[in-house]
Amino acid sequence: MVEIALIAVAVLVVLLTLGLPLPYCFGGGLMVMYFLGDVIMKGNMLWGFQQLGNPVLLAIPLFVLAGTIMSVSGIAASLLNFVNIFVGHLRGGLGVVATISCALIGAISGSGLTGVAAIGPLLIPEMEKQGYPREYATALIANASLLGLLIPPSVTMIVYGWVTDTSILACFLATLGPGLLIMLNFSVVNVWLARKFPLVLDERPKGKEFVAEATSRGFKATPALLMPVIILGGIYGGIMTPTEAAAVAVIYALPVGFLIYKGLDLKTFLFAGKEASTAVGAIMLMILFSMILSQMFVVESVPQALVEAIFSITEDKVVLLILINVLLFLVGMVVNDVTAIILIAPLLLPLMEAIGISPIQFAAIMGVNTAMGGVTPPYASILYLGARIGKVQVTKVIKPAMLLIITGYLPVVFLTSFWDDLSMYLPNYFGY
Repeated sequence: MVEIALIAVAVLVVLLTLGLPLPYCFGGGLMVMYFLGDVIMKGNMLWGFQQLGNPVLLAIPLFVLAGTIMSVSGIAASLLNFVNIFVGHLRGGLGVVATISCALIGAISGSGLTGVAAIGPLLIPEMEKQGYPREYATALIANASLLGLLIPPSVTMIVYGWVTDTSILACFLATLGPGLLIMLNFSVVNVWLARKFPLVLDERPKGKEFVAEATSRGFKATPALLMPVIILGGIYGGIMTPTEAAAVAVIYALPVGFLIYKGLDLKTFLFAGKEASTAVGAIMLMILFSMILSQMFVVESVPQALVEAIFSITEDKVVLLILINVLLFLVGMVVNDVTAIILIAPLLLPLMEAIGISPIQFAAIMGVNTAMGGVTPPYASILYLGARIGKVQVTKVIKPAMLLIITGYLPVVFLTSFWDDLSMYLPNYFGY
C-alpha cells in the first residue's frame, strides 16, 4: 500500500503542477487510493465531514470575515495614519510603516491576504509618490503580508493545532518570535535598500506640533488599536478561546466600521461577506479533501515508511532539518499553507519527534516555511494579489520579492529550526 500511496502523491504533485483547482488535485489522489488501494471511500468521507464540525475550525471563517471587514471599513487606514507620524519623515520610513502595518493587520485578521488587500491600495500609490519604485513597493507589502500568517492569531496555526492535537495557544506563541524577527528584518532591509531610491520625505514634525499630531492620530486610531489588544488579551488571558476571540473580532469590527470610521455601509458589508464566504468555501473544500487523503496515508503507515526511508539516508539532525526545510519550501511553492499543513504535518511529525523536535517547535518550522509559499511561484497567491492591487506585472515584482525573501526571511527560517529559544521561549515561559 505504501507504493500506491506514493503513486497518489505523484498524481497529486502532477495535477498541482498543471494548475488544476486544489480540490480536483486531491480528488485525483483519492481516486488512486480508491481504485488501486481498495480504500473504502464512504467511511472516509463521513469521517471527513464529521471532522469539519469541530468547533475549533469555526475560528477560520470568523477571522477571515473580521479581516475582510477591517480592510473595507477604514480600520487599516487609521492604523497606517497613526504609525506614519513616527517614521514617515525618515528615509525608508514609509516602507517601515508598511511592514509594521501588515504586522498589526495580522494581529487582527490571522490572514496573509488581508494585509495586501487592506494596506496595498493605500500605501503602494503613496510609496510611489514618495519615490519608491512601484514594483518594489508592491513586493514589500506582499512580503510583509506574510506576517499575518505568523503574528497571532494565525489561521494556519489553528489548523496545525487541530491536525496534530497540539495546543493552539502554544502554536500562536511559537510563531510570534519568528514573526517579529521577520518584521524587524524587512524593516532593516527596506531602510538599506531605500538609500538608492530618490525619495521625497515628509517634513519632520517638531515639538508641540509633533505631540499634537501624534495625540490626534492616536485618538482616532484608538478603536483600531484596541482590536488586537482585546483579541490577544482575551486569548492569552484565558478569557476566550481562539474561536470565541474570532467571534468577538467580528462583533467588534462591525460597530467600529459602521459608526466610528464609517467605511462600512450596506454595500461594503455585503461585499465583505461575499469575499469572506468565497474564501472560506475554498478553504473548507481544501481542508476536507486534503484531510481525507492525509488520513489515508496515516492509516496505510506512510509516515512510518517515510521516517524509515529518511533515516536510511542519514540520522544527522542538522542534515535532516535542512532536508525537511527544503521539502517544506518546495511543498509551499505548489500548495497553499493550510493544505500543506494538513497534508504534511501528520506525515513529518513522527520524524520530527524522533530527532528531538517538539510539536510546538515544529509548528513554527512549518509556519515560517509554508507562509513563504505565498510569495514564491508557482503558487504565490499573495504575490499575485499584490501585483493585481499594485497594477504591476508579476514578472517585475518577482525580483524585489525574492531579494526580500533571501535577505529578510530565509535567515529566520533556519534560525527557527536551529535556535530553539526563538520559537520555544514564549511557550516555555507560559508553561506549554
